[in-house]
Amino acid sequence: MSTVLIGFAVLLFLIIVVRIPIAFAMGLVGFFGFAILQGLGLDNLASFRWTGALSMASTRVVDTVQDYGLSVIPLFILMGNLVTRSGLSQELYRVSHAFLGHRKGGLSMATIVACGGFSAISGSSLATSATMSKVAMPPMRKYGYSDALASASIAAGGTLGILIPPSVILIIYGLLTGSSIRELFAAGFIPGLLGVLLYLVAVRYVVWRDPEAGPSGARTSWPERIVAAKGVWGILALFTLVMGGIYLGIFTPTEAAGIGAGGAFLITLLRGRLSLSSLFETLADTARTTAMLFAVVIGALIFSDFINRAGLPDMLLEFVTAINLSPIVVLFAIIGIYIVLGMVFESLSMMLLTVPVFFPVVASLGFDLVWFGIIVVVVTEISLITPPVGLNVFVLRAVLGDIKTGTIFRGVTPFWIVDIVRLVLIVFIPGIALFLPNLLY
Repeated sequence: MSTVLIGFAVLLFLIIVVRIPIAFAMGLVGFFGFAILQGLGLDNLASFRWTGALSMASTRVVDTVQDYGLSVIPLFILMGNLVTRSGLSQELYRVSHAFLGHRKGGLSMATIVACGGFSAISGSSLATSATMSKVAMPPMRKYGYSDALASASIAAGGTLGILIPPSVILIIYGLLTGSSIRELFAAGFIPGLLGVLLYLVAVRYVVWRDPEAGPSGARTSWPERIVAAKGVWGILALFTLVMGGIYLGIFTPTEAAGIGAGGAFLITLLRGRLSLSSLFETLADTARTTAMLFAVVIGALIFSDFINRAGLPDMLLEFVTAINLSPIVVLFAIIGIYIVLGMVFESLSMMLLTVPVFFPVVASLGFDLVWFGIIVVVVTEISLITPPVGLNVFVLRAVLGDIKTGTIFRGVTPFWIVDIVRLVLIVFIPGIALFLPNLLY
């Protein structure tokens, strides 16, 4: 146990103080920790043969790179990058604005709906926040929206990308726990829609308290709404084909990702948004993002081998059994740990550090791992907009340089409160997450 605690302390030191990227920090701690558990000590450091640790690390690298199922990650990233290149963000905001803009707080509602649609395709919360800030902020300022509500609706709407499928973070969770990716995608759909609806409720609450925060915009006629809707039919058809094929079992997630990437390429090409230079930039960005994610996953798997070799999950389970706590109390303790860590760590880092430790305990207590995955992602969403390290907030602060960080954090408060409501609902009503997986599979 002492070796594991020292390993976690060293890991936190490397990440927080030395500022080593989490992929390399986890890989280093996992490698040397595994070596120590294999028999390496300070007295025999020079004579120790590194066979066990080297074999474990090399196996993890080779197996991860050669895993056919993981090709879904670069394909969905490519699909998202191509869709971004096609100008979908402007089209989604335009159609959302056409149907909601005339209401009190309607432009904020339109922003959230557009963020939900765009993030579902792109799968990136940060990309959604950065992109939609350029699209949605100017019209909201034009109609006199408060900076707090305008920026908060973008920051909160951007968090939807990690839950509404196709979600890269759900894919990584499935890899770490051995859960079915298509079941995770099915489980994330209803909670994602619930998140959109609760965010709309949060906007209504804000404008109810302060009508000047979100004045009504101009009403759009029905012919104009129909014209606006025509701009997104291609992307909606592609999304329906990809996710419908996965849900109905027509495609595997990998095949669906390939179809999605191919379809996004054709749509972007037909819209005249693709040249040789922009295609090269898109492919290069996809390669960079994929390499980063694969490095993080490999580092997490090496670190997971270390803590499993040390027996930490078994020790946690023995501890929980010894103090005789009910499973739901243990679950809430885990959620509490996630919320605290979310105030310090970036979302992906937090998930990679904790899931290998907690999921064996959760599985031993009889909880469904697909359901637990949705809980983890919802808590991760909350961490993206809560102080002091709300990553979406800081992305917006960088893009919108004239808005103070405190203003954005004040504006997102109603949104993370309704996120906690959603989290409680999912915990006590598992059917919200498990209805579609149980129905389809």
